[in-house]
Amino acid sequence: MSNKPNIREWMFRALMFEAEAEQFKSAGIRIGADNEHVEKVLMEETLSPFPIPIRNEAIRMSRIYALINCFENSVRDLIKERLKEKFDTDWWEKGAPKNVKEFAQKRQQIAKENSWLEGDNTELIEFIEFGHLSDIIIQNWLDFSDLIPTQHWLKQRMDELEKARNYIAHNRLLLPSEFRRIEQYVNDWNKQIGF
Repeated sequence: MSNKPNIREWMFRALMFEAEAEQFKSAGIRIGADNEHVEKVLMEETLSPFPIPIRNEAIRMSRIYALINCFENSVRDLIKERLKEKFDTDWWEKGAPKNVKEFAQKRQQIAKENSWLEGDNTELIEFIEFGHLSDIIIQNWLDFSDLIPTQHWLKQRMDELEKARNYIAHNRLLLPSEFRRIEQYVNDWNKQIGF
């Protein structure tokens, strides 16, 4: 009998465990670390030096920040997907308006030269402002008109969401009615686009 590890047997057992783990997960049984609990503990630990009222406001605003973040990034992804279908790898060069491309290039260059933050600086679309998203869609309207009812509908919602996004980005508190309006605009978008 050999003491050498049998790679085939090890791989087989790993695959079997993975298959069984999926069955447990689909049955509602937790496997592995509870990420939700870990995140909650980390959040509490991170915010603990601050007064309770400030912490409570931050936690309340984090929900709407997450919604805006997901919305903005999903619009970026939609733009990339649609323009890649049309222009392939030249999607940015051929699909973005000239002023948007110039803005993104300048901002990327500034980030490379002057920042200790690296972040995700690989794609120029990551350096544009929120309002530029609708500019790209409108320039390529035929590629988005099957999803979005009108350019006016797009501009109205994007302009309102940009105001809210900028307000939130500067750590200002929103009223519950403003939360509901933002949620409604995002829900309208999601229904229209099909998320």
